[in-house]
This record gives sequence, structure tokens and C-alpha cells, in this order.
Amino acid sequence: MKDHVSLHVHSSWEVIFQPIQGEIDAILRLLQDEECAPPTELIFAAFQSELSNIRCVIVGQDPYPSAGNAMGLAFSVDPSVEKIPASLKNIFIELESDQGIAIPESGDLTPWSKEGVLLLNRVLTTRVGESNAHIGLGWQKVTDHIARELGKRPLVAILWGRFAQELAPYFPLRVESVHPSPLSAYRGFFGSRPFSKANDLLTSKDIRPIDWSL
Repeated sequence: MKDHVSLHVHSSWEVIFQPIQGEIDAILRLLQDEECAPPTELIFAAFQSELSNIRCVIVGQDPYPSAGNAMGLAFSVDPSVEKIPASLKNIFIELESDQGIAIPESGDLTPWSKEGVLLLNRVLTTRVGESNAHIGLGWQKVTDHIARELGKRPLVAILWGRFAQELAPYFPLRVESVHPSPLSAYRGFFGSRPFSKANDLLTSKDIRPIDWSL
């Protein structure tokens, strides 16, 4: 892989990234003069864990546009961010209801990433201050490919909302519901128990469940 990707991706991902390296290079060239969220060095932060450790993938839409929030992990915010975004706050409410895990003070989901959860945004970047700014750059082709390859592996996908559910055909094991945003959380996200359901699917295949503690 080219240096700008390989420096920030665990070497085990090369087998998946190599076929889409051209598309990634083209997108990164378009972003050279953009102020991006997350910063360039964090675009591929979700792929720093060894591929064989991934047992669950949670798919988000695109990064938080506020400067300093996005950190390359879907739904996660940098630990320095004091105000937890509304969707993440709703995820924590459901986590407490489902798993009995107290709502954390930090919105940093790095512990999940280290536990084997791939926090994958459908679109990996946006322009600082603007949601969905990079939705037409080609990231969906990249994440389609990644999802297709992941779906061949023994893992479960958690797909919240329409954009994430575009990837549903790739994942034999999956949990689906509406998005945790304030606009939809009360229409089927709360009470959906995605964390328990994901673990039930994993254990049904003799795969170690996820420790969802934060």
C-alpha cells in the first residue's frame, strides 16, 4: 500500500485495501486542499486493529463535522470533546438499558475498537463545518468493497439507519434498526437491544462475544 495509507492501517488489512488503492488515492488527491474531518492522519484510524480480531462492525454515516470531534471511528468523539453528540448519547442510553453499563462521561469509543468492533463510517471524511460534504467523492465504493470482504468473515454487523442498511446484503449475521439520531431513536432504536442481539449471534456461531464496557 502507499505510505499515506499503510502508515495508519494494520498490515493485515492490506489484502482488503490493495484492490481499492487506486480509488483511495484518487479521493485523497481531491482532499489535499480541504480542511477535513477527521484530520488526514486519522481517516483510516478504524483499521488499526488486526483484521482477524474483528468480530463486529458498526456502520455509521459520515464523520462529525465539528472541528476536533471526528477521530476516524464511527460515532466516536475525541476524549477532549465535552459535549457528547446526540446520536452517541442515545447509543449510551440504549447501552445502559441493554447491558447495564453506566453511561460514560467520555464519547471516546476506542475501547470498542480494541475489543474487536470496527467502527466504520459509510463515508470516511467530510469538510469541517459541513455534514455530507464528501458524499459524492467515491467513499461509498471503498466501503462497499470493505463490507463485501468483511461479510465473508465470521463477524456480525450492526446497521443503524438507511445508509448503513445499504450494506445489509453483504452480512449474513446482522442486527438492524432505525438510526440512533434524535429524529428516529424513539421510532425503534430504544429498546432494540443491539448489543445483546449481536452477542447472541456471535455465540450462536461459537465466536467470543463483545465486551461492550467503556
